Amino acid sequence: MNKALDKSFPVTDRVQESLAVTLRGCEELIPEGDWVRKLARSEATGVPLRIKLGLDPTAPDIHVGHTVVLNKMRQLQDLGHTVIFLIGDFTTLIGDPSGRNSTRPPLTREEIEINAQTYYRQASMVLDPARTEIRYNSEWGDALGSRGMIQLAARYTVARMMERNDFHDRFKSGAPISVHEFLYPLMQGYDSVALKSDLELGGTDQKFNLLVGRHLQAEYGQEPQCILTMPLLEGLDGIEKMSKSKNNYIGISEDANTMFAKCLSISDVLMWRWYTLLSFKSEAAIAALKAEVDGGRNPKDAKVALAKEITARFHSAAAADAAEQDFINRSKGGVPDEIPEVTLSGAPMGIGALLKAAGLAPSTSEASRLIDGGGVRVDSSVVSDKGLKLAAGAYVLQVGKRKFARVTLN
Repeated sequence: MNKALDKSFPVTDRVQESLAVTLRGCEELIPEGDWVRKLARSEATGVPLRIKLGLDPTAPDIHVGHTVVLNKMRQLQDLGHTVIFLIGDFTTLIGDPSGRNSTRPPLTREEIEINAQTYYRQASMVLDPARTEIRYNSEWGDALGSRGMIQLAARYTVARMMERNDFHDRFKSGAPISVHEFLYPLMQGYDSVALKSDLELGGTDQKFNLLVGRHLQAEYGQEPQCILTMPLLEGLDGIEKMSKSKNNYIGISEDANTMFAKCLSISDVLMWRWYTLLSFKSEAAIAALKAEVDGGRNPKDAKVALAKEITARFHSAAAADAAEQDFINRSKGGVPDEIPEVTLSGAPMGIGALLKAAGLAPSTSEASRLIDGGGVRVDSSVVSDKGLKLAAGAYVLQVGKRKFARVTLN
């Protein structure tokens, strides 16, 4: 029999403040009343709540879009609660079908281990490592065995599973659905049972899986978790969700100069959504800044402040200041203080081959395309002749706004 929440704890001003922190920028909090009661109980008893976020290491790096939920975790962590960063090394072997119209091929154990090595290190740029519990769901997934997996599967019906949009749509269209795909939401839900979580976070595309966790906790006699869904962050284009495959992302391991410049490239409209979801400034401070911009202040000032905050989070305040100066120098046509130095042999050398050899273009054909677009400079002069040959000497090559190399050609 599942436990009921005690309603006798008072809802104080601090509880209301904690609720406001929880709701900032979120899509849904389900059910809000239960979360308020959990917060009230935690304040009255001094027992922190257990807040869970699971990420499957399907790629070796985290981008800024992933940090929307990490930021929320940090905000709740700062309220004194326990955050659990769960690496889904077991569930990744199954493959999450969320939002897909076909089966995603599962990764090998070796690929998962390689990717997982960087996940927590990168997440620690947002979370406080000293107050973060890191877990791997292979701890209980491997221990379940075939008997345990069958017993788990008996606690959820096929009819409920087919309510999930991607399963429903694929079944209706005749697209194949493998039985192992049903195991993914069950195992993600069982993670909540194993961890006794009070709240689970995820993107809006994870809502079904998070609700399975609530159901299974009740099945196992636990107090059901609340779920908090966060919106999927639009990428640099302001249209599609941030994704490496769409090349509209900022990787949190990118260098400070690139990160700063990419932040400045977003639109003025998108900037305010990024402020809500990525900034640690208070909502009052953001509202005041927006009022200043609406009153005539240059929106670029606000965008620079956001770019510096994000860059400083993953590097340092000094690196953010240096990145700002580097951007100013490049905007004026200047050359950054630190650029790669390359020594090459084979003078005279054609400009296309030189760009490729210096690592500024992946191929000579791409180099030609860049020249046609006016994006190549030699010693600050735009190159228009694709047949240009450079004699022995030292040159500063530039491609676009951010790629430089100091080349010595022998």
